[in-house]
Amino acid sequence: MTRTHEKVSPLPRSKVAHTPVTAAQGVERALSMLSGRWKLLILFHLFGGQVQRFSDLERLMPEISQKMLAQQLRQLEKDGMVLRIVHPLVPPKVEYRLTDWGQSLCPALDALLAWSERKL
Repeated sequence: MTRTHEKVSPLPRSKVAHTPVTAAQGVERALSMLSGRWKLLILFHLFGGQVQRFSDLERLMPEISQKMLAQQLRQLEKDGMVLRIVHPLVPPKVEYRLTDWGQSLCPALDALLAWSERKL
């Protein structure tokens, strides 16, 4: 089985006692943050402490348009998963990396990947 990152710690257990309704709402909220054709691919390119420039991400995902990449990165930044680092250079140098919270998503995606592979 492939892992999204080799140094993955187990997911912490929720301290909230969920009902079926609150659990469904929480999962729906999480999935809405990850919705979008490119967000998961962007996250996979940033896992493990990777720092990528905008142009590097474009090269890694040749099918995505600049506009869509910028939109998806802005949404991930707004949701607190990606940190945008602007270096005051000419021309501007902008880098992206995962926040600690964004990196903590790695074990959940590993579990989702393992779950999907069981069907195969």
